[in-house]
Amino acid sequence: MASLNGGVIGVDNPAVKQTELVTTFNSSGTLTTQPLTTSIEYLVVAGGAGGGTRFGGGGGAGGFRTNFPGGTVNPVSGNSPYPITVGAGGAAGATSGGPGTDGATPGSAGNPSILGTPSPITSAGGGGGGAGDSNPGNTGGSGGGGAGRFSTSAGSGNTPPTSPPQGNSGGAGSGTPLGGDSYRGAGGGGAGAAGSASTGVDNTANGAGGDGSPSTISGSDVTYAGGGGGAAGGVANAQVNPASGGSGGGGQGSLGPAPSAGAGTANTGGGGGGGGWDLNNQLGGAGGSGIVIVKEPAAFKASGMWSMDAVYDNVKAGNWSNA
Repeated sequence: MASLNGGVIGVDNPAVKQTELVTTFNSSGTLTTQPLTTSIEYLVVAGGAGGGTRFGGGGGAGGFRTNFPGGTVNPVSGNSPYPITVGAGGAAGATSGGPGTDGATPGSAGNPSILGTPSPITSAGGGGGGAGDSNPGNTGGSGGGGAGRFSTSAGSGNTPPTSPPQGNSGGAGSGTPLGGDSYRGAGGGGAGAAGSASTGVDNTANGAGGDGSPSTISGSDVTYAGGGGGAAGGVANAQVNPASGGSGGGGQGSLGPAPSAGAGTANTGGGGGGGGWDLNNQLGGAGGSGIVIVKEPAAFKASGMWSMDAVYDNVKAGNWSNA
């Protein structure tokens, strides 16, 4: 007599074991859950924004949402498909129409990332960095930094949905020169910290992008969603240090024409650095694309009694043995 079928003579009804599975999406696709999966843990990071042009602010990082570790689990059904959208990074602020303010444009917003489960999780794209002389940064998962010349221009905060929070505000452009006609944009916000305001004092933290947030859901300790650094520039350029991007993929701000603005790192949701000015407007950096990571827990289904329907189906299919 078989030992794993509850005492019914015939084939065993064996136990089923399902191993833990981590799936990383660097581009859009479909998550098909394992048969015994009923809930998942996740990290959903949206695309970072581009940095603005001409004393431009750094781009804001893409929204950062996670329930790992120990958060509220996301319920799903086993052996079921769910759509995954990985947001692209926003375009850099462009140059057009001459070297002045009219020829400067803000960075474009990043695109949202979506975990399309029955209780969907959407992370908002980062907010574009401000451009021109005094334009504010735009709202997003994290806000873009403000442009730096002439008047204070506040970096913007988060857009809805803000519960739970997805990031931090960009910094404010000070409008204070560092000597001559030399100004700096502010840093874009990151998942872990706000972007730094620009000031009239040159140092490595001046206009830096906000740091991102770490996660170990992939099995490695990785930081995501850093803000872009603000740009420097001026004919009599008194600035010697480019503004750093935030940890987690934020791009470095431009220092006049060189170095040029850095792009946000792909699949981190980092914001792009702001574009500077040195007789001509300089391009900002593009935002980095987002990422979605899903963790399915290990599961175990014990052996047990065959139902009469299952016995009938197996007998009819010729799969049942009385030996």
